[in-house]
Amino acid sequence: MMSAIAFQSAAAPSIVAKAPARRAHQRNRVEASRADIYDEVTRKIIAELEAGRLPWVQPWQADHAGPAMPHNAAKGRRYSGINVLLLWAAQLDAGYSSGGWMTYKQAAELGASVRKGEHGTMVVYADSFVPKACHNSATNEASGGEPQRIPFLKRFTVFNVSQIENLPEQFSAAPELKGEREQVEAAEQVIRASGVDFRIGGDKAFYVHSTDFVVVPDQRRFFAQIDYYRTACHELTHATGHHTRLDRKLMTIDGVKDRAKEELVAELGSAFVLASLGITPTVRHADYIGTWLEVLRNDKRAIFRAASAASKAADWLLSRVEG
Repeated sequence: MMSAIAFQSAAAPSIVAKAPARRAHQRNRVEASRADIYDEVTRKIIAELEAGRLPWVQPWQADHAGPAMPHNAAKGRRYSGINVLLLWAAQLDAGYSSGGWMTYKQAAELGASVRKGEHGTMVVYADSFVPKACHNSATNEASGGEPQRIPFLKRFTVFNVSQIENLPEQFSAAPELKGEREQVEAAEQVIRASGVDFRIGGDKAFYVHSTDFVVVPDQRRFFAQIDYYRTACHELTHATGHHTRLDRKLMTIDGVKDRAKEELVAELGSAFVLASLGITPTVRHADYIGTWLEVLRNDKRAIFRAASAASKAADWLLSRVEG
């Protein structure tokens, strides 16, 4: 019995010495495994976004919407030919909400002015002229009695109405809203119960952190009215970051410290709330968060932090109703 005790006592120091090393090894394995999971999940999400991402389309009708074809707002005439392609390209590149254009002179004649620093877009005017030499009868007879006309192109610079200040009201009037709102009561309850200063109007959606209020366009502006709730929940998720609510560290007193990450939180938060309410928007969330692919590529843990923050935001919004 004594020999056994002596044996155990002699062996104990060796076992104790190995225990910290074993725990450290296990801890390293757990951390390595966790890092692998972060990497695997992030890679899967990136692959899904890359496979299914589409250019995001604003789901509501903006002010100055105009017809699908580019048009001269001062004259009320549609552009044609190559000018359609030139103006479409300029509108898409700059993100103008309007299809209306006019020259600097036309704007001035309306009492308006192009904002300082704005750059115009070139359009061309096609016409033809008859050279002076072709006006005499001999030349006309030689060409079959008709004067020979020479085609030419003249270039003009035009500005989108979004680049022009102080236009008369008819050029900036909001499109007429028709019909009734297609309200979803469960989502309306979330908006009301949030207690956030929630304002409806204009043609932009945003959250103002410094004065703590949300603005979204009227629901009837949305091409599919269900997307109104997607936008509302996105902006309300931003509002949960205010210091009086969840005090999200991505938010600062002046606004957003890391806009890309905060936008990812807001979009995921919106998706979580809508899923909880059984609402399926027509614009897929994966298309929208494709904008933040770079964030996910640079930080494999970004999606986990964003999803965690979004879950807290969604729980906060939903609990206000459930409570």
